[in-house]
Amino acid sequence: MEEAGLLAALPGIAFQAVLLFARLGAAVMVLPGLGEQEVPAPVRLGLGLALVPLLLPLLGPALPPAPDSAGEAARLLVLEVLVGLWLGGLARLVAIAMAVAGQAVALLLGLAQAMVPDPDLGGLGTATGRLFSLAAAVLILASGLYAIPLRALVESYALLPVGEPFPAGAGAEAMVAAASESLALALRLAAPFVVAAIVINVALGLLARIAPQVQVYFIAIPGQVLVGLALLALVLPPLLGTFAEAARAAFLGLPGLR
Repeated sequence: MEEAGLLAALPGIAFQAVLLFARLGAAVMVLPGLGEQEVPAPVRLGLGLALVPLLLPLLGPALPPAPDSAGEAARLLVLEVLVGLWLGGLARLVAIAMAVAGQAVALLLGLAQAMVPDPDLGGLGTATGRLFSLAAAVLILASGLYAIPLRALVESYALLPVGEPFPAGAGAEAMVAAASESLALALRLAAPFVVAAIVINVALGLLARIAPQVQVYFIAIPGQVLVGLALLALVLPPLLGTFAEAARAAFLGLPGLR
């Protein structure tokens, strides 16, 4: 009887596992650190799949049984994928702040012409943008910050139970708020370079007025690059520390952990 009962329960357990994988797999595809574009998609999906047997005993009792209609099953799966992408996207916006800051730093350093492929922002990006993106991923993985979004993902089943309608209005507001906070963080990280660019350009303007015969342009480009690189080497460690603190605070504010 026990074997017969287990065989009878297998379809329901399999459907619950698929429901878990829909949310977990979608989130892992975009989470910072774990879901970087440099990581092949099968590996990211494998990470999401590996979480299913770990969480199924814990979350299984709260999951709905397999529905009788295929349409209802498809609706549940689509909702779970949407929730996973939404939660992963909220965390991803924190890491994007580093890429945006790197793009701004390149413009201020005069390195905007050095373009490299940028899978985070799409198309071609600047070398400093890629440097900052990779630094953010390494920092999140090395410091263990990636565990906070994973915990928020697990706790999200209490906040957004499977089968409940997705709160589109609140979800959109959360995305807008996260995007604005990401932009504010990017501007804060690039602030030393903004100040340096202002000082350099004011100094060059004064030099052009005092000594018009000096070819300011030929002095400005290499001087700006050298000063910017020296400033980057000086402020990069505290910049990464500031990002780590901001990322931790933002991750702890994810839905499910508030």
